Amino acid sequence: MIPMVDLKRQYLLLKKEIDAAVSDVLAQTQFILGPNVKALEKEVADYHNLSHAVGVANGTDALLLALRACDIGPGDEVITTPFTFIATAEVVATLGAKPVFVDIRPDTFNIDPAKIAAAVGPKTKAIIPVHLFGHPADMAPIMDIARKHHLKVIEDCAQAFGAKYQGQTVGTFGDAGCFSFFPSKNLGCYGDGGMVVTAADDIAEKISMLRNHGSRERYYHAEIGYNSRLDEMQAAILRVKLKNIDTMNEARRHNAALYCSSIRREGVILPVETAGNTHVYHQFTLRAKNRQAIARALSEKDIASAIYYPVALHQQEIFVRMYPASTPLPVSETCSSEVLSLPMFPEMQPDEVRLIADVINHV
Repeated sequence: MIPMVDLKRQYLLLKKEIDAAVSDVLAQTQFILGPNVKALEKEVADYHNLSHAVGVANGTDALLLALRACDIGPGDEVITTPFTFIATAEVVATLGAKPVFVDIRPDTFNIDPAKIAAAVGPKTKAIIPVHLFGHPADMAPIMDIARKHHLKVIEDCAQAFGAKYQGQTVGTFGDAGCFSFFPSKNLGCYGDGGMVVTAADDIAEKISMLRNHGSRERYYHAEIGYNSRLDEMQAAILRVKLKNIDTMNEARRHNAALYCSSIRREGVILPVETAGNTHVYHQFTLRAKNRQAIARALSEKDIASAIYYPVALHQQEIFVRMYPASTPLPVSETCSSEVLSLPMFPEMQPDEVRLIADVINHV
């Protein structure tokens, strides 16, 4: 069996350090906003060469709190991609704002900057680019549009911890960068977790307050907030993994290169890494018109595969109901019908990658 991700292999490699970190938390009995959360926040901020990182309960909350800290609310519009997990747009609608979907590039699966400008209107307040599958969105033109129209930029980096755009780490271009530490992510904990990074003192302060029931000081509340605190146990685990993130991402890149050199099936479009960028391959996602035949062939060999995402957000029932006049987005719709993700994790062995490629080559 080759799963999509094998968390047990990684745990066994780091078992001694992780077990020690967890034992230390249990011995200290400080479980909420303790020393590991504070230390992890500094380490993640330093990794991104930013002044602030704020731990929150999950990646969805990271986006939600970042939007609130940027004063996005009812009546506002936020431009984003329809080819992503629903959380990206869900948080916009949760705040009473409207997600405005813009089509994607067919090579990187990321929002197409060339189509953003036409979507900007008088109610537009922000852009949420998603660094999907670990490939950076094209941030230079996105930031140009944002500056021209005085828009906030909240980067969805849930799948891209450590990815770089023209040598600069994603999450550091906009007003805030939002990360998920869901277990399967490149940097994942053993439960839910998330974080927001920012250079802005006011954004960091507001997120810190909102995550803790709108409180700066215990029992004094300046905002209606949330219970959205990163767990101390998860922070301890993440600190162990953070020390290894670049090595683990490099292993993903090595596996991706082996996939690309080994898959030679006509009609299969392999993922790309555009010039000057560093793809960290949270997913290795190809395109094929006969993806179901490929998936069946893999399944017969006890090899997992997955479709991210079978229905673009502008075609999801909830958004069709909320915004019935949405514009067709043909690239997103085509990609939704063709994408297939293969097993990808740092501990994959070369013979496993070659076996998967061989199955695909003989479909």
